[in-house]
Amino acid sequence: MTTTAFIGLGAMGYPMAAHLSRHAAEHGGAALVWNRTASKAHKHAAEHGSRVASLSELAQADVILSCLPTSASVDEMIGRLEGQLRPGTLWIDCTSGHPDAARTQRTRLAAHGVRFLDAPVSGGTSGAQQGTLTVMLGGPADEVEEARAALPFAAKVVHVGDTGAGFAVKAINNVLLAVNLWAAGEGLAALAGLGVNVSAALDVINTSSGRSNATENLIPQRVVSRQFPVTFTLGLLAKDIGIALDVVHAAKGSAPVLAQTGALYDAAARNVGTDVDHTAALQFVERMNAREIR
Repeated sequence: MTTTAFIGLGAMGYPMAAHLSRHAAEHGGAALVWNRTASKAHKHAAEHGSRVASLSELAQADVILSCLPTSASVDEMIGRLEGQLRPGTLWIDCTSGHPDAARTQRTRLAAHGVRFLDAPVSGGTSGAQQGTLTVMLGGPADEVEEARAALPFAAKVVHVGDTGAGFAVKAINNVLLAVNLWAAGEGLAALAGLGVNVSAALDVINTSSGRSNATENLIPQRVVSRQFPVTFTLGLLAKDIGIALDVVHAAKGSAPVLAQTGALYDAAARNVGTDVDHTAALQFVERMNAREIR
């Protein structure tokens, strides 16, 4: 019987852990959950049949998965579990973390006989709920193969390279999201200024070469509708853009568009707020253009 533990029941982690619980029930295993706010862990157990665990119980799991806001949060959890961890455990970190942190965390956990993989996910809260996430895994090939069985919330699992590569790919993915969202916002704000119906313009763009996830989903569902449900905060996107720029610097690359994107999202976060949905960055574009994108 395999015991799996999940740390971090946020917007993504909560439904991801639900898939783990169902998978455990179907295969005779056990799914433990832990969250900084204990009431959320108890709610998860009541809704999905997981079991609330203490840190000492968590440390004895065969597989530990974490999905936390930052690599610093993962460092804190490692510190709380050090000295209790069972040699042979596989720790799969689904945080959108920093490649440098992944390498440090792997070395730190290896001293306790624990293997560490960086395994950030893409697909948003809807993908987490539907079990259709994409996981980008960094680490040794044999450990990646072992990890696949512990990812029932994923529709696609890709081994992208050695330790840290998963976090690097995730950061670049998210900065591309940011570029597409911002560029579409600027263009649509200009069209709105000419009196063009933005929804009609999106109908054209989304069957043409300018389409992206931003134009097909994010802007129609959140910006034009003025809903802005918080699924992924602007502060976290700004953090991921910063990691992407660190990746560029580590590669001694040149990425002026990505650097400018980082500056724009930092400004948006200061003006709109860090805890709003990331699509609310376009509210800053609207303020600069003195018009709404609708």
